[in-house]
Amino acid sequence: MKTSISLKRIVHIVGTRPNFIKVAPLFAELEKHNSEFENILIHTGQHYDINLSDIFFNDLKLSKDIINLEVGSGTHAEQTGQIMIKLERQFVKLKPDLIIVYGDVNSTVSAALVASKLNIKLAHVEAGLRSFDNEMPEEINRIVTDRLSDYLFVSEPAGVDNLKNEGLSQEKIFLVGNIMIDSLIANLKLANQSSIHKKLSLPLENYVLLTLHRPINVDSKESLNRIFESITKISERYTVIFPCHPRTMKSIKEHKLFDNFKNNKIKIISPVGYHDFLKLIMNSNFVITDSGGIQADTTYLKIPCITLRETTEQLITIIQGTNILCWDLNGKFFQIIDDIIEGNYPEGTIPEFWDGETSKRIVSILIKQLL
Repeated sequence: MKTSISLKRIVHIVGTRPNFIKVAPLFAELEKHNSEFENILIHTGQHYDINLSDIFFNDLKLSKDIINLEVGSGTHAEQTGQIMIKLERQFVKLKPDLIIVYGDVNSTVSAALVASKLNIKLAHVEAGLRSFDNEMPEEINRIVTDRLSDYLFVSEPAGVDNLKNEGLSQEKIFLVGNIMIDSLIANLKLANQSSIHKKLSLPLENYVLLTLHRPINVDSKESLNRIFESITKISERYTVIFPCHPRTMKSIKEHKLFDNFKNNKIKIISPVGYHDFLKLIMNSNFVITDSGGIQADTTYLKIPCITLRETTEQLITIIQGTNILCWDLNGKFFQIIDDIIEGNYPEGTIPEFWDGETSKRIVSILIKQLL
């Protein structure tokens, strides 16, 4: 750890798999300016499963010198409280000049609250996104974090509009693009080399990729049954690959729903690494998900995406991309699938600034603001 007092010390806070994807390119870009900035990475341990944490750190070549708080799971209040307590100790010890947080998870809002209480400058990467659904914990995290941030790095124009409509100063708002696309572009070559299809005995086409982790979809037996009934029908046409999130697996076990997977064309597998997952997206016929980040990945890769939600914070993936929202798993859902099979789906265009240069734009701004 460098000790020169001329360096501006930046502490990056991550806690979940999407955070790792977002931090990697910015951390690497700031490291190119190591005569000006000292970078420290703190992993709260919000995602602690090896398939959601260690594999991604390795794939993304993140620093080995990581401070891991090992918070683990719990209710929102328990997890947020534990993260805040442990982060406060670290911030007091490290005395950072800037805290950078990513996305909308509990680690993000926890760090924002602690930074604000300690009067430390705060930057939010992926600011301004809104689903306008306050029943989503992530929505509350987004609003609170943006309100407390000094620098708001936004991925799409709707985010800029949202922040302005909420009365935030335009001087804080910077439209820089989607930093997840930086990681995607940087890892495409390695993703193409992935042997995941061979490992799964899966052809390079004619399959559907499924991911589920949102509480509204996976926490109750009723909601899971509702989804699995529709997925079973899809499996009559396609093999369905289902990398199962630990939260979802826990719910499947609790509700004794493994009978839904007796059909051998529904393959439930453990979560896979970043390169393997990109390879699965790239070669799928289409993706069914409730994830925010996957909506962006499929838009860039021009893969049809059906999002099992009523709203999305990634509005540009619908306006300009390949994403289609669908909460009705009856007629509309299967009509969308028929349209995709027939080639009648939005092919989309890549949004402005989704070019792999977002981290460079952020660093350029930080140099002007901090030095």
